Amino acid sequence: MGMRVMDKLALHGGTPVRTKPWVSKYMGSEELGAAEKERVLAVLEKKRIFRYLPKGLETSECAALEEEYKSFLGIDYALAVNSGTSALICALVACGVGPGDEVILPAYTWVATAAVITLVGAIPVLCEIDESLTMDPKDLAKRITPRTKAVIVVHMRGISAAMGEIMSIAKAHGLKVIEDAAQANGGTYRGQMLGSIGDVGCFSLQQSKVITTGEGGMLVTNSEELWQRAVLYHDGAGYQYRFIERKIPAFPGQNYRLTELQAALSLGQLEKMPRILQQAKGNKQAIVSELRKQPKIELAPVFGTEEDLGLSLIFYVPDGAQAQHVAKALTAEGIEAFQVYDGVAKDQHIYANWEFLKTKRDPWGGSYPWSLRPEMEYDYSENICPFTLDLLQRAVQVHLNHLVTKEDIADLLQAMDKIALHLL
Repeated sequence: MGMRVMDKLALHGGTPVRTKPWVSKYMGSEELGAAEKERVLAVLEKKRIFRYLPKGLETSECAALEEEYKSFLGIDYALAVNSGTSALICALVACGVGPGDEVILPAYTWVATAAVITLVGAIPVLCEIDESLTMDPKDLAKRITPRTKAVIVVHMRGISAAMGEIMSIAKAHGLKVIEDAAQANGGTYRGQMLGSIGDVGCFSLQQSKVITTGEGGMLVTNSEELWQRAVLYHDGAGYQYRFIERKIPAFPGQNYRLTELQAALSLGQLEKMPRILQQAKGNKQAIVSELRKQPKIELAPVFGTEEDLGLSLIFYVPDGAQAQHVAKALTAEGIEAFQVYDGVAKDQHIYANWEFLKTKRDPWGGSYPWSLRPEMEYDYSENICPFTLDLLQRAVQVHLNHLVTKEDIADLLQAMDKIALHLL
């Protein structure tokens, strides 16, 4: 690394470590190629683009995608849906979560995790994350009340949540556990596939995910009853019951069906996943093992382990002002970086930016579902999860993926050395 490390920061007029743009691309969509083209064209050729035409159900692309997920996760039931959001809604309905129930979720997750709870008439209860960026089991235990029905655990930024502790807390209180593995498709926790540990697992196949159909989702479970409830809710017409026996009472559903074209686009992508993730994990491990030698940079123990898919580098500095400065300085060195929570950008992964939650507003100008519990004071102000906000204010993020090269990693580490020397 030599003397260049000692140079002035680029932010202060020094020479930047690199001038070419940082590798910030979506993983799954970069891998789309000839195989996907062939599959999609084959669907157009057979002119069967709706899953539930009365004939040919056995050749459905959606059914084939469900089979792929079942064998990939070692799980009994799977349901292809049109988004990760739809998968979460179907999971809540499957678990019997409804009006007036409380559902605990982490304060750091995509906004949809909070929205879906209110859309089934249940009330979101926020829980702190810890340094791993996932739900803090100790805080989860404190947030449980007699009204709690379920927990949505989020494997955030490709990092496995502490499923061992979370499952035992949930079991002790008779709570259903829904795993939101939207950002962690292909991840593991102590050797178990994410999504296969809780009562129901939910995945997203949206473009920014590890593999993709543009928009799409998958719900998985080992319970036939939960699966059948999800099937009925994802398709109010109950088309799937043309070829399986319905063992649950009828109830109205929505339309969250996936198209044959989208399923065809995603088929076979699971085969690419080990290679994509091995590369992304390897990149992250190489970066983290070097950064651990840097005493001024704080990293969670889980970062760079087998339970981290390596989708981004997040590290912590002593305070928010410093995080903002470090992010600017890294960006000036040619490594695009962001302060995770700056109080200005409306990043929809952070509860402080979920406007509808702060105002407790429903789509019709009322306050449903909170109006169901007028005696309760549900608080979504900034002091409800202060640790989360403080942590995210001190956090700096650099996007990673499987396309990052050894040269990119060397540049990143050189820039980090420079920053540690001058700013930390």
